[in-house]
Amino acid sequence: MAGTSLGIAAWGLVTGVAMVKSGMSVSLALFMSLVVYAGSAQLAVIPLLTVGAPLWVIWLTASCVNLRFVIFSSMWRSYFAHRPLRERLAIGYFSGDVIYVAFMKRFPEPRPQPEQMPYFWGAAATNWVAWQVPSIAGILLANAVPLSWGLGFAGVLALLGVLLSLLFDRATWLATGVAATAAVAAFALPLKLNILVAIAAAVAVGLMIEAVDRRRKNRHPEMLLVPANSVMPPEERQHMKDGDVVPLREERHP
Repeated sequence: MAGTSLGIAAWGLVTGVAMVKSGMSVSLALFMSLVVYAGSAQLAVIPLLTVGAPLWVIWLTASCVNLRFVIFSSMWRSYFAHRPLRERLAIGYFSGDVIYVAFMKRFPEPRPQPEQMPYFWGAAATNWVAWQVPSIAGILLANAVPLSWGLGFAGVLALLGVLLSLLFDRATWLATGVAATAAVAAFALPLKLNILVAIAAAVAVGLMIEAVDRRRKNRHPEMLLVPANSVMPPEERQHMKDGDVVPLREERHP
């Protein structure tokens, strides 16, 4: 998390300053930073709050921006479904994009392991501190920070740094390109609705790519040679049920 924490810190500082500069009180900005704890959603709704957009547009925008956490939670279900409800709620609050990517790279097999919880909480604590401390500093020092410092551009650079760390396969690159194109094409829409258009386009492309990949796997399953007296592991049995693997059990003859 050390490499991405610098970008997250810059992002948090910009968001803290932006909340106060938009007219939000210091106490409400502190409440939003600590309770909402979702930088992309906060940055998305701040311009809508400034122009007096309808409440349903603000809620819909925040919900669409955070739809990715539904995907994260469905993937984390295989790791944390057995944990108590209170602990799962805490995991939901502290989860984040960079944490998800780092966790999945460290534990690619979807099964619980003892070291997963310490790993998650270490990453979550680092991410929370890297966000909240600069965000609160930006809120408290917003009136002392002049706009000539170009913090908006610094925030864009921070977001790009975090974004590039999340692009690790063809699907994410393609979805990002489609989202950027859709956002520019729909820029003339009022109330920043081009953000919703970009999110919808990216989600549609991501689901389409996932469906195509799943169909391709089912058409060309992997061949697995199983020794005669061996027991197939649970994860391989699941792959067999999903149609990803065709087991070939060798036979022994006298």
